[in-house]
Amino acid sequence: MLLDRGFPALWLEAEVSNFARPSSGHWYFSLKDAGAQLRCAMFRQRNSLAGITPKDGQQVLVRGRISLYEPRGDYQMIVDHIEDAGQGALKREFDRLKAKLTAEGLFDTERKRAPPRLPRRIGVITSPSGAAIRDILHVLKRRFPAVPVLLYPVPVQGAQAAPDIIAALKLAAQRAECDVLILARGGGSLEDLWAFNDEALARQIAASPIPIVTGIGHEVDFTIADFAADVRAPTPSAAAEIVVPDGAEYVKFFQTRAMRLQQILSRRLAELAQRLQYLIRRAALVSPSARLTQRAQQLDDFEQRLIRALRQTLTHDRSLLLEQQGRLWRASPGLRLRENQARHAELLARMRAAVIARVQRAQGRFGPLVRTLNAVSPLATLERGYAIVSLEGGGIVRHAAQVKSGDVIRARLSKGEIRAKVEDAS
Repeated sequence: MLLDRGFPALWLEAEVSNFARPSSGHWYFSLKDAGAQLRCAMFRQRNSLAGITPKDGQQVLVRGRISLYEPRGDYQMIVDHIEDAGQGALKREFDRLKAKLTAEGLFDTERKRAPPRLPRRIGVITSPSGAAIRDILHVLKRRFPAVPVLLYPVPVQGAQAAPDIIAALKLAAQRAECDVLILARGGGSLEDLWAFNDEALARQIAASPIPIVTGIGHEVDFTIADFAADVRAPTPSAAAEIVVPDGAEYVKFFQTRAMRLQQILSRRLAELAQRLQYLIRRAALVSPSARLTQRAQQLDDFEQRLIRALRQTLTHDRSLLLEQQGRLWRASPGLRLRENQARHAELLARMRAAVIARVQRAQGRFGPLVRTLNAVSPLATLERGYAIVSLEGGGIVRHAAQVKSGDVIRARLSKGEIRAKVEDAS
């Protein structure tokens, strides 16, 4: 009774030895250090709640009460809680540092910045050989492949990891080549992720002039770096999802712009045609020959201005449409892009037909201009039997040295597209 009631619950850190687990499910082991040892028992009702199964030689931290095993006359500790001593120390250090930096305001939401909606370049700070970089590049290529990626290679585990990551953050801030940084690492134990719980690293993240998105470990893993970053993602792949938009949104945007362009051009042509008819009627009402000549000359001037305005408008709009078509081609290859190209070609054909019809009704002189435009059209070139050849992964083929035997190429014709494999390139 003196042993059972005379001591409060005790915490003890020591090394496990003579660990045994009989069929009853209870654990029996000894805790020892250089000068002493203590027998321990942890009954099944308690050890089923433990997060670890101890091994001989493992350093552990236990909580329990002192008792007496009467058949042998041995005093022992009845353990009700056990944890790895290393993890326990790390967890306490993690909580201490988190509380300290929180009190300083380092984690305040007011100082956090949202990453740009469409970055010009993305910096990734991670191991060049880990799974995290492969996952990030895969997601970025799927969502928005047009954004370039710059890798800052660093170790993500070990004593040198935190200093090297700090150096990479300073280098990225100095070079200012990226609009957003991803700090990432795959999953691991608390010890594996400990480099990201460094106080100096947390302060460097908070001081970074470039927004930082962290994707460290798995969804349940939290590090000090996550709290200091502007945005915390549960995984490296999720971090990649955050920093770039979905390319499908931009496809919808270009479709809307094409429709608006067609509407604006139609209204503009209608206004010009109405103005031209008004001027023609006014000229017809003027009886003196001199005024009629002046009005005719003025009408010719309006006509030339109309032609120049239409030519500039059509050239600018055609360039804009071709640029948007090229960006769509580079940003979203595949079936969606081909569908959008077909839609774009249909809109372009409808627009050209509308322009030709309205110009013909307004003035017969616009016919040569339309024929000239059709003569220089890329679609007319395709109609004459030419084709645009590109690689399967993107990129126009301009000479045979760009391909090799076995490569898959696509040839765009005036109507449809051919997918072929290169047998010989010379």
